[in-house]
Amino acid sequence: MTIEIHQPELEALISQQLASGRFQDVEDVLLHALRSAPILKPAPNRSLVEVCAMVRGLMDDVDFSRNPSTGRPLELA
Repeated sequence: MTIEIHQPELEALISQQLASGRFQDVEDVLLHALRSAPILKPAPNRSLVEVCAMVRGLMDDVDFSRNPSTGRPLELA
């Protein structure tokens, strides 16, 4: 398999890992990265009603009232 890296930042990260002496080659770096990465599971399909039920009540303690302060005095000269 051939893998091409097009992002200089990614290439620099791999080079840093190799320079650390922790890894022998690029394959070791990639293998470690893949084994360390969390496996993302796809989110289950939910209806709009289910999503709204999950977030209901999260904003109950947030005060959205306007601050009556007029701010600090400003001199326009």
